[in-house]
Amino acid sequence: MGCVHGKCCSRYPPSSTSDSRDYRERGRYGGRHIISERLLECVGVPSHNFKLEYSVLSQRGYYPDSPDKENQDSFIIRTQIQGNPNVHFFGVFDGHGQFGAQCSNFVKERLIEVLSNDPTLLDDPVKAYNSAFLMTNSELHDSDIDDSMSGTTAITVLSIENTLFVANAGDSRAVIAVKEGNRIIADDLSYDQTPFRKDEYDRVKLCGARVLSVDQVEGLKDPDIQSWGDEETQGSDPPRLWVQNGMYPGTAFTRSVGDSTAEKIGVIADPEVSMVQLAPNHMFFVVASDGVFEFLSSQTVVDMVASYPDPRDACAAIAGESYKLWLEHENRTDDITIIIVHIKDLSDGANTTAILRTGRGGTPEISITTGSEVFHSAVMTVSKRS
Repeated sequence: MGCVHGKCCSRYPPSSTSDSRDYRERGRYGGRHIISERLLECVGVPSHNFKLEYSVLSQRGYYPDSPDKENQDSFIIRTQIQGNPNVHFFGVFDGHGQFGAQCSNFVKERLIEVLSNDPTLLDDPVKAYNSAFLMTNSELHDSDIDDSMSGTTAITVLSIENTLFVANAGDSRAVIAVKEGNRIIADDLSYDQTPFRKDEYDRVKLCGARVLSVDQVEGLKDPDIQSWGDEETQGSDPPRLWVQNGMYPGTAFTRSVGDSTAEKIGVIADPEVSMVQLAPNHMFFVVASDGVFEFLSSQTVVDMVASYPDPRDACAAIAGESYKLWLEHENRTDDITIIIVHIKDLSDGANTTAILRTGRGGTPEISITTGSEVFHSAVMTVSKRS
């Protein structure tokens, strides 16, 4: 969703993935698909004798008013972190603003470097993640990149042995597929950080932000009505953050890296971190920018991935369907980046999912799922930087 000035989009331009071609084919889900010729890659996790098989596609958006605008999304996949064959990293970074591409590429490179150089990473991944996000944010502020009105969201997955640590700042998303009987269920591993969420709305209001849609700012709707429905129905004119006496910055997210102006009204780089212990009923996970999830639900994305044995084809199908839906609703599209990671040959351990989520509303939760039962218990309280 991004900032109010930062995202627009060209009909089916060349993929930003090198050495690729456009098949212009209509698949099961319709739309014109771009199938990347990137190699299908695989990395082992010897500690638990399973493999991660993955593919990635990053597609520049359709920008009718800026045909030369570069793809502001970036991604990184780094295997064997700290030389450890059981530690791998997947990240998607969705830049916005005039210098969004520079911001996303800076954060992509620095975040993993900071994590890789942290000697406490394997002992306390959650603490290391928080420190890495905040340090990278500080370094971006101090860099030669003007991040006063530019920045990037960040959705990342750190795989350590049979556990995934997911850190999110912004409105991109990670989701995991869980097989329950004959069904494949989408379980979100991150929560979009936007003013639609009451906890995030309350936090930024305390920091001095005005929260209004564009129509409200322009006087077309009553600014005193502080209710915007839900993200599914009001995505075309979402609530945004503004300074008290100005028409900026207009961010539709409440957390990001960079955005030094928005930081003054509560847009912070502190990530929300979740932890998932993998089980044999976990089939794959997806890490993607909001160019995918703007019009596709997590369940729809999981259903599409499950219908394609090859993740390269799934990436292309999801990109094609996302483009089609964007152009049905608007005269542009967003940049689209998606990483699909299949979990192969994980057979040991009970068929139980343990999820620790930290940061949402300041109260982490543990969810333990066996079959269809879900149990929640608050375990600690984390203070939030406002």
